[in-house]
Amino acid sequence: MVTYEQIRDFALTLPGVEEGTSYGTPALKVRGKLLARLREEGVLVVRVGADAQEALIAMEPEVYFITPHYAGSWAVLVRLEVIEESSHAGTHGRDLARECAEAAGSELCCGKTRRVKLWRIKVDLPTPSP
Repeated sequence: MVTYEQIRDFALTLPGVEEGTSYGTPALKVRGKLLARLREEGVLVVRVGADAQEALIAMEPEVYFITPHYAGSWAVLVRLEVIEESSHAGTHGRDLARECAEAAGSELCCGKTRRVKLWRIKVDLPTPSP
């Protein structure tokens, strides 16, 4: 199982990622914008964008899900307990932190779009301004 602490520790090594809180729970932010937060023990709320939300759930419903509150939003819920450190998902937590930090940082800027690989899914996001 990948833990929030493992994701946090790795995410904090990425440029611009800072630790904070959101709704009274531990959170990771990029320039003050929510990247991910611990919703409850073993469940992470992650910024992915509405298009990626549907694709991730369709691809791996045992890992990704939403509640009615998150339907059509920028977020997806991640079941951390089903991500195994020793499997292909061993890098899942690190990939999650890296790709979402990149996506969250990019969403905050205006400009051209670029392709970001969110695990195996391509999503168009704005390119950061210089």
